[in-house]
Amino acid sequence: MPYGKYKGTIIADIPISYLEWMAGKGFTKDKMGMMLSTVFEIKTNGLSEILFMVKKSLKQGGGSSPKLR
Repeated sequence: MPYGKYKGTIIADIPISYLEWMAGKGFTKDKMGMMLSTVFEIKTNGLSEILFMVKKSLKQGGGSSPKLR
């Protein structure tokens, strides 16, 4: 996360409560807003396992997955 309270935190690790607050304010229309809203949807729908698998893949050198920072 490049700005705000969770600056320097991997987007997938941002707490759902903060994502809910941001959703209430409205996500920006740029790439960052898209990534934040995607993580928000994943977490609110109980699919956090997806984020775990992406992070695991990135740690193992998977190059085709999008960065979640």
